[in-house]
Amino acid sequence: MNPQAKLLSITSLFLGSTITITSNHWIMAWTGLEINTLAILPLISKSHHPRAIEAATKYFLVQAAASALLLFSSMTNAWYTGQWDITQLTHPTSCLLLTTAISIKLGLVPFHFWFPEVLQGTSLTTGLLLATALKFPPITLLLLTSSSLNPTLLTIMAVASTALGGWAGLNQTQTRKILAFSSISHLGWMTIILVYNPKLTLITFYLYCLMTIPIFLTLDTIKTLKLTTMSTAWTKIPPLTATLMLMLLSLAGLPPLTGFLPKWLIIQELTKQEMTPTATIIALLSLLGLFFYLRLAYCATITLPPNSINHMKQWQTNKSTKMFITTFITLSIMLLPLSPMIFTTS
Repeated sequence: MNPQAKLLSITSLFLGSTITITSNHWIMAWTGLEINTLAILPLISKSHHPRAIEAATKYFLVQAAASALLLFSSMTNAWYTGQWDITQLTHPTSCLLLTTAISIKLGLVPFHFWFPEVLQGTSLTTGLLLATALKFPPITLLLLTSSSLNPTLLTIMAVASTALGGWAGLNQTQTRKILAFSSISHLGWMTIILVYNPKLTLITFYLYCLMTIPIFLTLDTIKTLKLTTMSTAWTKIPPLTATLMLMLLSLAGLPPLTGFLPKWLIIQELTKQEMTPTATIIALLSLLGLFFYLRLAYCATITLPPNSINHMKQWQTNKSTKMFITTFITLSIMLLPLSPMIFTTS
């Protein structure tokens, strides 16, 4: 891809996200989302493979439909209340339409079908952007309107997302699809607490990004796209593959790793809100996700395929990315002891 075109796309992504996050008018928020959609399309289709073109087309159609719904929701609210302010979304129909639009943009159940397919058709680096950076603006809009949304609807969608994210990921062999269903499952955890504690949703999203970034970068470094190649990838960079197991277990939410912190806080908050059955259900559903994380970790580090030829181990990665990956790996595994500091700043 042309470096100038790549720079323009990435700059547009930053611009679109900044416009949406900082705006308090619906039209400006919609404009930022549209800039984001148009900026990521060249990155998705840059390989010119038919699968990438298909993924870009699916992404464009889904995001265009979601943006139209969001615009219709804000216009309906302005028609009835005379307010274009994002925080003044009070009309029930507008709230329902907004929930649908943002759910489509994020890939929440039952509007999740596009996300695994699009992620499968892109490179790992573009998939990383789709799973983390491009979810931030829609989540910001959800946070700003959280007081107006229907908690029962959000709870049902959250539990369904956690269930389907874990269930559908069980029989996958492609790492990108597994990470896509992992993202859907984590979105369920973010959504379920949105109405009761929006700050906790934001903390969960930050920590999810912190854990997902090093996994995508590691898989991209060892050039692994499916489970069969993952079982032989340990010979390339053994230390990196060994830490991949810890990162996956952190993403699964096992203590004492970083991923345990958001789940612990969410279950605690749901119990305070007298939603103990819901907390129990979503905690049990996360065990489904734990199974395929363990399978990934098993394939990456514990299996030992027969090697009939000598293979030179690549103990050094690219020095420009080594420090970047190392920093994120450390944070994704060892951030839990810093939780008291997170409490004081939130």
